Amino acid sequence: MKSKNETTDISTEQIKEVVDKKKRGANWMRELSDDSGSPGDNSRFVRHAFVAWNLPPIDISDPHQVEERIGCYFQHCIDNDRRPGVIGMCNWLGISRQTLNEWENGVTRSATHGDIIKKAKCICEEIWADLMMSNKLNPGAGCFMGKNWFNYSDTQQIVVTPNNPYQAASDDELKNKYLTDIPDDE
Repeated sequence: MKSKNETTDISTEQIKEVVDKKKRGANWMRELSDDSGSPGDNSRFVRHAFVAWNLPPIDISDPHQVEERIGCYFQHCIDNDRRPGVIGMCNWLGISRQTLNEWENGVTRSATHGDIIKKAKCICEEIWADLMMSNKLNPGAGCFMGKNWFNYSDTQQIVVTPNNPYQAASDDELKNKYLTDIPDDE
């Protein structure tokens, strides 16, 4: 056992490493919110999203054109190593997310578009689940996507049961119970 006056053999490099780890730990929030990423990330994201801007419009009432455009979107994602998503699919179709949800849920065009959208969203959901299970997606972002794109929810069911044995009894039942329990005065 070493006395208080003895020094341990810790190198200067080891001390710097510990200090650096503490500094990184204190700045974790800043690191998470750093939007610069790797050089070129932002321009790549914008370029990928901007492709939809110049696409010729399609007749969105024609289910064949809708299905073909969705196929083109997925192929673009494959060719450019991009993750497909619901918003990107909407941009490629030239519609809002609300319109896509209406097609999927049968509010409008359910007979012609509902199954197409359900299939496309199932593909996106499968990719999302794979990314989540392989830890390739930030859990917070993944939860947001699951809730907003695929109707997942955090639910907790609490069942409250009454512990009052007299609550279920009618007035007549209570009256009879207490009248029969009263001893006769003799």
